[in-house]
Amino acid sequence: MLNPSINNERPNLPDRLQLVALAGLMFIGTLFVYSATAANASASAGALFDQIWVRQIIWYGLGLGVATAVCVVDYHTLARWSFVVYWAMILCLVAVLIPHIGQTHGWGARRWIDLPFFQFQPSEFAKISFVLALANFLGRPDDELARPAVFWQGMGMMLLPFALIMKEPDLGSAMVLLPTGVVMMLVAGTPKRFLFTLGGIVGLLVMLALADVIFAPPKFRIPIHEYQRERLLVYFGRDFNDANATPEEKKLAVKMKSDSSYQSHQALISVGSGGLFGKGWCKGDQTALGYLPAGAAHNDFIFSVIAEEEGFVGSLIVLTLYAVVLFTGLRIAGQARDRLGKLVAVGAVTLIFSHVFVNIGMNIRIVPVTGIPLPLLSYGGSSVLCSLIALGLMQNVHIHRRGY
Repeated sequence: MLNPSINNERPNLPDRLQLVALAGLMFIGTLFVYSATAANASASAGALFDQIWVRQIIWYGLGLGVATAVCVVDYHTLARWSFVVYWAMILCLVAVLIPHIGQTHGWGARRWIDLPFFQFQPSEFAKISFVLALANFLGRPDDELARPAVFWQGMGMMLLPFALIMKEPDLGSAMVLLPTGVVMMLVAGTPKRFLFTLGGIVGLLVMLALADVIFAPPKFRIPIHEYQRERLLVYFGRDFNDANATPEEKKLAVKMKSDSSYQSHQALISVGSGGLFGKGWCKGDQTALGYLPAGAAHNDFIFSVIAEEEGFVGSLIVLTLYAVVLFTGLRIAGQARDRLGKLVAVGAVTLIFSHVFVNIGMNIRIVPVTGIPLPLLSYGGSSVLCSLIALGLMQNVHIHRRGY
């Protein structure tokens, strides 16, 4: 299964259309990370490499180098090592939960391991290792995929990192594993009765959990972090100042200006105020005046910065570039020479799509705030590296779609 036939054909060239879209996204990412941090640049001015936009360029360079290395090695060879990498990432997810190893930032979530030169976020790399390992696991004969034991083993591979990432907690990163795993199983040929049963169970649990979070008295609530509950309450439109609000909820209304609910509201204002053509690069009032906080504008809410400064047209360009990346990824999957290649490409496409959908969705308030980055546009070393590795895997499948 993992040994491709050898012939005298040359390797194929990379998918150039996808590379053009990739270059466009990195160019836009550099411009708007700069714009999102320009208002606070004077406060942190120093060496050139201290500037966030410069570090973003460095991460792009490193990520392209790693992605190129990923393309060079046939994906069948990468698949042989997939379980080693998968379990190494599981160990990292366990390690990040240990005090003095895992570091807390922002809301107090323990998601990072501090290394000498950067902060390593295991959950980002766990997503990539999960895609490669699950593709390897599912690349087996149809009669084996029809066995319930194989289905539940695949589910275990998905739920183990899901549970560890939720424990950090990082709801957004954990949630993208579910659609990625389910789509890969569907494409692999897993019997639909298994997936329908799973979907029904998950849907029921989600509805019960939401009912518990929103309506249950405090002593009967699911033990999640309070800021996560607040985000859900705000998303579902709970008015904390009405006559029926509890004292606890009225206190929540007072502190809105410092939490992500306030940020989400300001992000929506940014998107709406951009109009058709926007206010111009580096001329966004929401960022310059601090309504989009400096710590979030270049990360989770970078799309709002783009929408305010470049308007509907700029937003459409970003969405078009992502569409090119995703549709070329699906084309690569369709041209793959075997099931393994198809699953690797489909997993990478679904992973990137999930990030784009959730991030832009929370910027326009169609999904709750989860703190998930926008691939290649949001600032962050781990996110940039993993996004480029995912694209490198797609290109790998394209380049090696025939033996050589």
